[in-house]
Amino acid sequence: MTATRLRDQTTDALAKRLSWSNPAVRGLVWQVLVVGAVLAVVGWLALNTYQNLVSRRIASGFDFLFSESGLPIGEHLISYSPTDTYFRALLVGALNTLRVAVMGIVLATVLGIAIGLARLSRHWLLAKLTALYVEVFRNLPLLLHLLLIYALLQALPPPRAALTPLPGVYLSNRGLVLPILEWSPAHNWCLAALALGVAGTLVYGRWTRWRQAKDGQPRRVAPVALVLIVGLPTLAAILTEAPLSIVWPELRGFNFRGGTSLSPEYFALLLGLVLYTAAFIAEIVRAGVLSVHKGQWEAAQALGLPKGLILRKIVLPQALRMIIPPLINQYLNLTKNSSLAVAIGYQDIVSVANTTINQTGQAIEGIAIIMAVYLTISLSISLFMNWYDRRTAWGER
Repeated sequence: MTATRLRDQTTDALAKRLSWSNPAVRGLVWQVLVVGAVLAVVGWLALNTYQNLVSRRIASGFDFLFSESGLPIGEHLISYSPTDTYFRALLVGALNTLRVAVMGIVLATVLGIAIGLARLSRHWLLAKLTALYVEVFRNLPLLLHLLLIYALLQALPPPRAALTPLPGVYLSNRGLVLPILEWSPAHNWCLAALALGVAGTLVYGRWTRWRQAKDGQPRRVAPVALVLIVGLPTLAAILTEAPLSIVWPELRGFNFRGGTSLSPEYFALLLGLVLYTAAFIAEIVRAGVLSVHKGQWEAAQALGLPKGLILRKIVLPQALRMIIPPLINQYLNLTKNSSLAVAIGYQDIVSVANTTINQTGQAIEGIAIIMAVYLTISLSISLFMNWYDRRTAWGER
């Protein structure tokens, strides 16, 4: 009798758990139905696309990647010639996009922070000029900036009458030409020593913070950082006898030889992205600093701390909690906005993929490659910045 009653109670409990009145059951059923509907729509689209491709005798697949491209690309970070495959051409385009994104993020961050802090200055003229800069660049389309900058670069004098803002630096309608260090295999050891010095500095900085938490004694990181970051590469250069010769650009014929050059297309794209994105970053920085309660400033000033030290050590670390999340969006926007390079002739992944589509007819595959490149870069930036955001938030608690 007891066993029968226990079995009935178990059955009733199970029925209640599996009944439609249970919110968990209803939620699971609706989720399964929605996922099934989405999969059905995706499957129908894929089947419909496949049937249309077959009916029109359009080849599909990525076999074309290993065919000769015959595509000339003016700027490439790796060796490339038109006899290479479409895969290598697309790789060159992806690296060109990554080159713009990384340099643009670094320069826009530096410029944006400087402008954002300048807007908070008590110097009336400086604050108004930076406010004017922000309002102008934020309220005009990025494409207009790019076209204007590119037109101004094209209006510059030819190489024979190039502008020289600095010794060895030439600006003409062929782009920006800069001197460069003559690289040799010995410099690889110096670069490795620099990386080791930076890593050692980070480890030492963490160790000093840990020791300070134990005994309350602050320790200076700057002398050790100077030895590691400057001393190690210098020692490596002495031991490996790395040459320190600079290759200076020289005018030969109708163009410059030697040094390194930034084409008008790349320079216009980079400058436009940096100036445009820096205006948004400046407002983010200004809002982050203003979010810190003024009592923090007053308490630090009461202790006799200088304003620069208050900003670096007290205000900015707290403002980072407000700055980093919207800053991630600006980094992602800069990366995606680099696709406007096609408007001024810079051969990024969009430009190379569009030419590949026109030559091979592989539109779906070409668009999928563009999406994959931007998705990879954007997710990498997002993952790194979210990790840094979590690390900063952990340090603030």
